[in-house]
Amino acid sequence: MTAAKKSTRAAAHSAKKPLIGVIGLGIMGGTMAEEMLRQGYPVCGYDLDAKARARLKKAGGQVMADNTAVAAHAEVVIVSVASAKALADVSQAIAAAPRKRGRKPQVVVETSTLTLDDKNQSEQVLRRAGRVVLDCPISGTAVRLKERAWTIYASGERAAYDQVLAILRAFTDQVPYLGEFGNGTKMKFAANHLVAIYNVAYAESVTLARKMGLDPAQVLELFGQSPVLGTGVMRLRMAMMVRQEYTPPTMKVEVWQKDMEVIGQMAKSVDCPTPLFTTCASVYTAAMAQGLGLSDTASTAEVLGAMAGLAPKASKNKP
Repeated sequence: MTAAKKSTRAAAHSAKKPLIGVIGLGIMGGTMAEEMLRQGYPVCGYDLDAKARARLKKAGGQVMADNTAVAAHAEVVIVSVASAKALADVSQAIAAAPRKRGRKPQVVVETSTLTLDDKNQSEQVLRRAGRVVLDCPISGTAVRLKERAWTIYASGERAAYDQVLAILRAFTDQVPYLGEFGNGTKMKFAANHLVAIYNVAYAESVTLARKMGLDPAQVLELFGQSPVLGTGVMRLRMAMMVRQEYTPPTMKVEVWQKDMEVIGQMAKSVDCPTPLFTTCASVYTAAMAQGLGLSDTASTAEVLGAMAGLAPKASKNKP
């Protein structure tokens, strides 16, 4: 088959699928956009960062002038942003986008990890503008997408969920419907609460192994695939701890600090004690103090290693 025919066939294949808009082309949003393109979806998007826009263009996506332009052209919009202010700005931009009469309401899939208040405010702004918003935070890193190991915690109107389910399954088969809007965020908090504890627990385990004279690589080899002890977090993060290499990060410590804060706020709002989580929080704060903010959260092993008197590999800890 000639290159021209292949291109024509690919274009026809893409034309059968809805145009997906992606707002926020960082680590997660950019990865989603590229995966959608790989699976034949036409994608348009925008990000304030010129480098992120360039990556989308290089992957074959259409870079729009701004967020409003994305919402005006796309049939479904996926939002992935890092802050409450960014979500508020994006919500206003989407709400300002014109929609042709007779078209069914646009579905906005909000995937960020933010507070419930932030999510609810966004949903209200967009609902008044005739959009339907799904709260769909993601459990998993960009690296895990390649393994189809994400879980997308979907909540909101069931009809909207049914409408976009095939799109979300481009990323993973694990897209449970959790009921009313906001339940997705609550489930993500529960998941990240465990990840925060696991990560520090594995850092402590690696440190103990080193202090006892064991090879931590053997610890990972024996425990990583264990049906009792092994987890995906262990296999991902302990491998970095063993190598003492924390770049490129799958989750930056400075970004994780935001997640820790919103989980803590939620626990406080429902009067739930979290002694293990609270203890772990200080380890991440110490990582920030040691200049590891741009490193992977696995770098908590360096914090505990320093406390134990182990020599760090300074050149490998910081980006």
